[in-house]
Amino acid sequence: MTNMASDIVTAFVAAWNRVDMDGISALLADDVFYHNIPMDPIIGKQATMAFFASFPPFEACDWQVHHQVATGNIVMNERTDRLCFNGVWIGFPVAGIFEIRDGKIAAWRDYFDLAMFEREMAKALAQPTA
Repeated sequence: MTNMASDIVTAFVAAWNRVDMDGISALLADDVFYHNIPMDPIIGKQATMAFFASFPPFEACDWQVHHQVATGNIVMNERTDRLCFNGVWIGFPVAGIFEIRDGKIAAWRDYFDLAMFEREMAKALAQPTA
């Protein structure tokens, strides 16, 4: 038996892996609460999508979900988020918690090591662009 909340998060991960920003946006509630735990939270779909747009452009994305569990409207996953910048793949472990409301992601919290992410980004961005 599948869990609808888990299916929504699986579709969200698939949208990231396609680098489909419209697909990502479509799965977020208008008032989504998004929190990369080492950083300040962001409230609202528009602000969340603006945050993503502020990142350096990446050519590819590969979120590798190792485990995902769901109960009711709560989904938790353990994953490795991989992004490709300037032909260089970076990766870092993430634990994500999603709350689903009315078929949309209403809250999304990711726990990760910000210093590791920053080191990985520095390596990728130090590469000359093609």
